[in-house]
Amino acid sequence: MIRSQLKNVLDACFEEGITEGLWSDKATGKFTVELPKHEGQGDFSTNFALVLAGIEKKNPREIAGQISAKLTKVTELVERVDVAGPGFVNVFVKPQVWCALIPQILDTAEQFGTSDVGARRKVIVEFVSANPTGPLSIGHGRQAVLGDSIARLLEVTGHDVFREYYYNDAGRQMRVLGESTRARYLELIGAPFEFPEDGYQGEYIIDIAKSLVEEHGDSLKDYQDVSPFKKQAEQFIFNDISGTLARMGIKFDNYYNEQSLYTDGHIDDVVNELRQKGLVYEKDNATWFKTTDLGQEQDRVIIKSSGEPTYRLPDIAYHREKFRRNFDWLIDIFGSDHIATVPDVLSGVSALGYDPSKVTVVLHQFVTLTRDGKQVKMSTRKANFVTVDELIDEVGVDPVRFFFMMRKADSQLEFDLDLATKQSQENPVYYVQYGFARLCAILRQAEEKGVAIPDFSDVDSSLLVEPEELNLLKTMSGFPQVIESSALDLAPHKVIFYLMELAGQLHSYYNKHKVLTDNVPLSGARLCLIRAIQVVLKNGLNMVGISAPERM
Repeated sequence: MIRSQLKNVLDACFEEGITEGLWSDKATGKFTVELPKHEGQGDFSTNFALVLAGIEKKNPREIAGQISAKLTKVTELVERVDVAGPGFVNVFVKPQVWCALIPQILDTAEQFGTSDVGARRKVIVEFVSANPTGPLSIGHGRQAVLGDSIARLLEVTGHDVFREYYYNDAGRQMRVLGESTRARYLELIGAPFEFPEDGYQGEYIIDIAKSLVEEHGDSLKDYQDVSPFKKQAEQFIFNDISGTLARMGIKFDNYYNEQSLYTDGHIDDVVNELRQKGLVYEKDNATWFKTTDLGQEQDRVIIKSSGEPTYRLPDIAYHREKFRRNFDWLIDIFGSDHIATVPDVLSGVSALGYDPSKVTVVLHQFVTLTRDGKQVKMSTRKANFVTVDELIDEVGVDPVRFFFMMRKADSQLEFDLDLATKQSQENPVYYVQYGFARLCAILRQAEEKGVAIPDFSDVDSSLLVEPEELNLLKTMSGFPQVIESSALDLAPHKVIFYLMELAGQLHSYYNKHKVLTDNVPLSGARLCLIRAIQVVLKNGLNMVGISAPERM
């Protein structure tokens, strides 16, 4: 907002300099306005002089002096300009310019921070995609939160978002699930059973088996076909996963079944098309994808000697179907264990004539749970694994979502259970939410005292001069850009970092300055500031799916 205003002013000064013959137009669009890295370097810094000096072969400090003289004349925006180092131009903005942000925030309210930068671009976000073999693990839980938050951020920045869950209810894992369920069923009815060596041992298998006993008694005891057991387990587990996602406020527009790629002929069609292009051959009774022709170091098996496709093949077919549905941007949220298959899928997409640059893959690292400083062990096939539901039961939905976004997706995440349950400012989600609740309390207190919140047009904004007040305004001015950057970079952690910074500034301000004072004009100005901070905190929390409680 204010940065874009300054950039427009700088562009005008640049054009003026061209007219005056101070420099050519060769640097058009090549200089930037950025936030300075260190305090005291102005509100904004530009590399204008350094860029022009490199192009024009002139002294950068001389150009810096020329542009500074022009910027200083813009008295409605600029308070002063400093030249630093080899030619950086640091700009200090007038305090009243920052105060002008308050009515903009209050007028736009819940729309503040939204934009149309996405221009209704059609985006499909695929995430979670866990096969129905067990309750949602915390690894898939992190993926669920990342995918949902990314989708939310894309929506508020003007993208047309479609959420999809891709799963497979066939194959070896599902067969083992059926065999595990049958074994527990036979055990419950007192019949001889043999538990599969690599079977699923969680308690949920026993619960599924109990439901079969309740529905069928012992009538299934002689069934050698695992289909009824597999079907019951799949339905039971998928309902469980759906319930967990609903608890976290996560919804999908479509569930895409991998099996449909086989039944609809897409798998065979992809193999035939790649074969026609000379990219498929047979070797050692297996079918190979000639990825070395596409820049990779070695070819890949896409159909094993047993006749069973490797996961690369359906993934390629699935992505082709995404392209056929006319999405402009395909976003995949995967665990880091997919890192080796991503190049193969993109090679397949390219070989089939689609643009792989339209596919963005976000790979997230795994989650480690700690309690009392020690790691909590997990295993998705054993009885001691930790489910997302159990995590929510212990710490709540908001801490789960917040903590899962606290690190970049490609960073290992250590989830401290002790910290997540603390009702103190050590807990980052509590720290941010308490900031919002504190704002609500101030406004309630004003109402109880009969202090009306004035319209900002009736406020003397020149009273907002405390460094903490200006810092809050400067931070809030960057909110729209943070949201846009978080959306386009698929990086919801940026919003979390921003909210923690804003909450920190708010708590600092609250501890140092009273909002409600005997000075009525000052109280009115500060109440308007409080309302503006309230809007930004609430919008930021809502945009990544976290609640903003009014009381804590």
